[in-house]
Amino acid sequence: MPRSDIDAERWKGTPVPLFTLDELATTAAAVRELVPPTPAYAWPLLARKVGAQVIVKHENYTPTGSFKARGGLAYVDALRRAGGMPKGLVTATRGNHGQSVAIAAARNGIPAVIVVPEGNSIEKNAAMEALGGELVTAGKDFDESRAIAAQIQRQRGYHFVPSFHRELVKGVATYAHELLTSCIDLDAVYAPIGMGSGISGLITVRDLLGLKTEIVGVVAENAPAFALSLDAGRPVQTNAAQTFADGLACRDPQAEAFEIISCGVTHIVRVSEDEIAEAIRLYYVTTHNLAEGAGAAPLAALLKERGRYSGKRTGLVLSGGNIDMPVFAEILRGRTPRA
Repeated sequence: MPRSDIDAERWKGTPVPLFTLDELATTAAAVRELVPPTPAYAWPLLARKVGAQVIVKHENYTPTGSFKARGGLAYVDALRRAGGMPKGLVTATRGNHGQSVAIAAARNGIPAVIVVPEGNSIEKNAAMEALGGELVTAGKDFDESRAIAAQIQRQRGYHFVPSFHRELVKGVATYAHELLTSCIDLDAVYAPIGMGSGISGLITVRDLLGLKTEIVGVVAENAPAFALSLDAGRPVQTNAAQTFADGLACRDPQAEAFEIISCGVTHIVRVSEDEIAEAIRLYYVTTHNLAEGAGAAPLAALLKERGRYSGKRTGLVLSGGNIDMPVFAEILRGRTPRA
């Protein structure tokens, strides 16, 4: 079964890669039973706006509308290959991770309990239930929901699926392998940071392929835990993560993710709520794609750093497009939603 702990030796100095390219290929085969490779498009209007060549990795095109679909499938496949499935799964989420767990559990014939915080996205909640998940609304934010999910694990004897784990990272890293093997000459890739699985997969694949591509992390100004952690050289918790970009709403960085990110990113950019909203509008105007807050954050960061990669080839991870209609409508009116 996947391990919930990781050998401490891994975190002394430069982290040992979480997986090999051969292991990634095995995982990719399982992921592609449901998630085909997503496109990476160069959008001319976007390039004109930012003053650089821009390749967008469209993870909003997966069956759950997010890169997270890959992680849940990989995690549950690892459980199956280890020789036995648990009686059920339980996890905490703001939405995209929960959809991935729900769809993976349903494909393997076991139940899944998904704990979400109060006020969570209505449309993401509906999607998790439609995919077969049992939705439990409890907790004021993700971290409180995670503690409640742990209680349900003990009560029901279900297997707890964390937000960061080797198998989850390996699963979502399949998007990174697709991008970096089809666009091997990227100077930089901007990626959002929530709990860290997506950008950790990107860093690991970059290193395994021996590329020099710079990786830039992106967080919300209102959820700066990973940026604060990078500055401090250790994981730093915050008291709140009040951003409408719920995929970025992390206030408790996990040590495993922090070590990979701190060793692998060039820097981390903080973007404001207004900048995220403007990036969502720009994605729609220049590409006619829906981007949720976390998915638009990398574009917001590139706009903020306009000139840093002028004339170079940059990649943007559009990590998901699961934005509620009222929120999107408000943004299209030129407003910025409140968390």
